[in-house]
Amino acid sequence: MNTANLQLEGLYLAIASLNNLLVSKGILSVEEIDTALRRAEANATGDEHIVEIMSPANRDAVCFPIRFLQLANNSGSEHDIPSFSELARMVALTKEPYNDQM
Repeated sequence: MNTANLQLEGLYLAIASLNNLLVSKGILSVEEIDTALRRAEANATGDEHIVEIMSPANRDAVCFPIRFLQLANNSGSEHDIPSFSELARMVALTKEPYNDQM
């Protein structure tokens, strides 16, 4: 596996852990983090460059970190985050087609 991919896996897990800490300290709620991540995905998928130029697979690549963090945020556990592979599998299972794929 590419070293950069491994570094990104660690980064996603670190951000998910920080999000959990923000929630556990009462700085942000799960809902506030979820709303911010939904906005990020809407901004990413609403960008004309992404919609017109990128393939659905590339759009999924852009949205993967956002969806990963959403699932980690909504995992229901205050202290434990599911493993990277489990969250990645969940991202794949919950992915829906884009409007231009219907």
